[in-house]
Amino acid sequence: AAMSLDGSTEELRELREQPIDPQAEQEIIDSIEEVYFSNDSFDMVQHELEKLPPELNLQELEEYRDKLKRQQAAVSKKVADLILEKQPAYVKELERVTALQTNLQLAAVICTNARRQLSVAKEGFTEASLGLLANQRRRQLLTGLLKSLRTIKTLQRTDVRLSEMLEEEDYPGAIQLCLECQKAASTFKHYSCISELNSKLQDTLEQIEEQLDVALSKTCKHFDVSHYTKVQLAYTLLGKTQTAMDQLHMHFTQAIHNTVFQVVLGYVELCAGNADTKFQKMQYKDLCTHITLDSYIPCLTDLCKALWEVMLSYYRTMQWHEEHEFSANIQAWSNITLDTSVVDHSYVQKKLEHGLTRIWQDVQLKVKAYILGTDMSNFKYDDFIVVLDVISRLMQVGEEFCGSKSEVLQESIKRQSVNYFKNYHRARLEELRMFLENETWELCPVKSNFNISQLHEFKFMGQCRSPSVSPSRQVVSSTSPPQEELSLFQQYLQEGNPFEMHIEHKEEETEDVLASNGYESDELEKSVYQDYDSDSDVPEELKQDYVDEQTGDAPLKSVSRETIRSKKKSDYNLSKTNAPILTNTTLNVIRLVGKYMQMMNILKPIAFDVIHCVSQLFDYYLYAVYTFFGRNDMYESSGLGLISSRLRTTLNRIQESLIDMNAGIHGPAEDRKEKVPSPHLSQMVVLTNSGTLYGLAQRVVATESLVFLAEQFESLQSHLDTMMPAAKKPFLQQFYSQTVSTASELRKPIYWIVAAKAIDYEQMLLMMAGVKWDIREIMSQHNVYVDVLLKEFEQFNKRLGDVSRHVRIPLPVSNVLWEHCIRLANRTLVEGYANVKKCSNEGRALMQLDFQQFLMKLEKLTDLRPIPDKEFVETYIKAYYLTENDMEQFIKNHREYSMKQLANLVNVCLGSHINKKARQKLLAAIDDIDRPKR
Repeated sequence: AAMSLDGSTEELRELREQPIDPQAEQEIIDSIEEVYFSNDSFDMVQHELEKLPPELNLQELEEYRDKLKRQQAAVSKKVADLILEKQPAYVKELERVTALQTNLQLAAVICTNARRQLSVAKEGFTEASLGLLANQRRRQLLTGLLKSLRTIKTLQRTDVRLSEMLEEEDYPGAIQLCLECQKAASTFKHYSCISELNSKLQDTLEQIEEQLDVALSKTCKHFDVSHYTKVQLAYTLLGKTQTAMDQLHMHFTQAIHNTVFQVVLGYVELCAGNADTKFQKMQYKDLCTHITLDSYIPCLTDLCKALWEVMLSYYRTMQWHEEHEFSANIQAWSNITLDTSVVDHSYVQKKLEHGLTRIWQDVQLKVKAYILGTDMSNFKYDDFIVVLDVISRLMQVGEEFCGSKSEVLQESIKRQSVNYFKNYHRARLEELRMFLENETWELCPVKSNFNISQLHEFKFMGQCRSPSVSPSRQVVSSTSPPQEELSLFQQYLQEGNPFEMHIEHKEEETEDVLASNGYESDELEKSVYQDYDSDSDVPEELKQDYVDEQTGDAPLKSVSRETIRSKKKSDYNLSKTNAPILTNTTLNVIRLVGKYMQMMNILKPIAFDVIHCVSQLFDYYLYAVYTFFGRNDMYESSGLGLISSRLRTTLNRIQESLIDMNAGIHGPAEDRKEKVPSPHLSQMVVLTNSGTLYGLAQRVVATESLVFLAEQFESLQSHLDTMMPAAKKPFLQQFYSQTVSTASELRKPIYWIVAAKAIDYEQMLLMMAGVKWDIREIMSQHNVYVDVLLKEFEQFNKRLGDVSRHVRIPLPVSNVLWEHCIRLANRTLVEGYANVKKCSNEGRALMQLDFQQFLMKLEKLTDLRPIPDKEFVETYIKAYYLTENDMEQFIKNHREYSMKQLANLVNVCLGSHINKKARQKLLAAIDDIDRPKR
């Protein structure tokens, strides 16, 4: 095959090398079948073989082969020509290809190096640094997570801390912690465990609020500044200041109710003595009706003490709010704006001020229910006064607490008081009647310096004038100018209770008013009364012991004889003591007045009723003294005007308004004004014995004790006046001007009875009737009746001295007695002179002589100046010398003489000088004058 191949190649070369015409060549190329110019996959051998005819012809084959050879040679030649033609370009292109190849190889090396270095960089830098950054980022995320987890853990544990804080009562801290936790919880709410915690915190906050409410309620009974500050701070943090105020007032109302209920319940159960629980279910009002009389006052005191604590707490709460008005403390704690704070504050202020009245109203209603729950009409006086005292103190608390006049308390205590007082006064008047009927009118021996303020019943007046102050304050006020009185709230702000003083009060009172006996010593008594006329007999020791009445002090030098003489004659009592004259009954009346005034002092609303009753005590005493010692039908006939119209009016008024004239025959309904039967004098008192001057000692004791009583009333007038309601003051003034001031006027009628009986005036008239007056010569010797009369007076003086051994006879009394006796004697003289049928000028002169003798001796017996009715006698005697015209004028001017006495002047004196007609005219004038007098 190779050999055939080589042979064909050779042929081709030869054919190629043969010069061929280009045209012919082109024609040969063009004769090539089209199919030979198709794509590479063309299989020419297959093509040519397929073209062979069925019957092969060698020549034709060879010819065809040659043709093909020529075509191939033409193509090869053409190709070779073309190659040769393009040779330079080929070479040039080949160079470029070579250069490109070189460049490509270089690039491959560079790439390889670069790749190697990149992989080094990747390993050494990128992976390490970015890994660090990634780790750092992860670390930060984990740290955050840890923090969150810690917070969550803290939040989970908060409830333990909150419980501790609540136990420590650190409410502001607990609330702040709770609020902070809530804030934190809202930050982590994406954690499922936190959403549960949030609701738990809300519950806790509500629980804190409940505890806070309980803490707030504790301040109602015992206010503690630090405790209350915490509570208020806590409410401020919650932003619920106003709610706190509303709650506080509710708690105070509740506290008042619970307190009083517990106090009363305690006493009721204690007194019931069994464990019966029915009381606990009772209403407070019903519970109050189960208090026994024994436990009434202790329970009332405890009630007031407990209520005081509540009110003091409220007072201190208000004080706290005033002090913390814009306290920096609260501002620091709270985040609220100032506007809210101002609004809150004004709300709080208004609420607190409004609360004062509400709380006091509650207190009053509770105490009212207690007061009216028991009938006090049978209480002992002292117990009732203690009740009044406690309520009065409570009203004072109310006044200071909210400026209230405590109408509710006043009304309830007034109801009880009027009821109590009506019963009490009725019993006291009956008691007074019994005292007066058993009174023997003996002297009650009191000390010479006796004063009603020493009596237990009048101690309250001292307290009224100077309300109790603490010893420390008294010390301060003695050195510094007087400060204004501390209010109860200031006094008892820190400790103590204004209702504690009443119990101690009762035991410290002691009285020292009674003298050991009526006189300082028996020796002295004997020596004092030896002789009334002789100055020299006054013992020396008496002169030294004389005590000044006003001051009760002994003078530095002994007193002059004149002083002692005047004492001796006028006062009929040289006893060292100058004690007031009063009886046991007087003392009892004075004590009663004290008790009544105590009631009045505490109970201003019933002051008038009480003063009216006080006046009845005096009225009844005055009436008794008058009916026992002063009632006598001879007054009017004496023409001496012994009972003034004022006294007469007073006695009539007393008889109508107070004296039950039909004792024992009570009408169906008793008078609204309580009446008392007229008293009867004790049978022990004898007023008919001339030896005792007709009971003069008893009369003096009775009358002077009434005067003493009147003096005590006078001293109390200003005090009573301040207690009287303005509308009723005229009653008091009238009582003093019409009744009290008439007490001393009773001396006249009472002592007149003694004076009328002490001297025998009838005997004197008989003796005067036996004297001849129509004598014709001037006489130098007075008549015997004058000596007899003077003897009577001396006897009277001696008896007066005897009486004064037992009872001191004060100067006004001895003066009234002497005045009455002398006046009666002088009237008797005129009456005796008027009985004379015939009389001469010399007889008239004898009358004057008798009268002058009487006066001269009388002046030695008495200090009374001028001698009463001296002119009465002298004018009558001198009228003897008057002419007819003068006599007519005399009759008109001198109405004091009786018709008989004037007629005697006309008949006896002028009888011989005038005619019958003139006499008739004068007697008619007497008749005219005398008629109006009748």
